[in-house]
Amino acid sequence: MRRTFPFIAITVAALVSLAVTSGMAAQGGAPSLGTRKVVARVAPVYPELAKRMTVQGVVKVEVVVKPNGSVKSTRLLGGNPVLVDAATAAVTKWKFEPSANETTEVVQIVFSAQ
Repeated sequence: MRRTFPFIAITVAALVSLAVTSGMAAQGGAPSLGTRKVVARVAPVYPELAKRMTVQGVVKVEVVVKPNGSVKSTRLLGGNPVLVDAATAAVTKWKFEPSANETTEVVQIVFSAQ
C-alpha cells in the first residue's frame, strides 16, 4: 500500500496558499495598507506544522486600532489556516501611531520558508 497523504497535504496547502496570494502584492515584511503608521511590529512565530509542510503565504487581517495606537480587535480577511493563528497573535501586539480617532487598518503578514 502506497502512502500518499504527505503529498496530498502539501499539494492542498500549496493550492490554498496560491489562492490566497493570487492578486495580492506581497511585499517583503508586513506592510500596513491603512493610513496609520505601525510604530512597533511583533514578528509572527512561524508554526512548526507550517515549517514541516513548507507552507508559505500571506495572511490578511483587518485591525481596529484604538486612538492610543494599541490594537482593539482583529478580524481575519484571508490566509492559509495553518498560518492564521500565528499572524493574528502577532498583530494583536503591534503598536500604531496615536490618532484622534479609532481607525480600521488592513495588514498583510507574509510567511516564507527560510
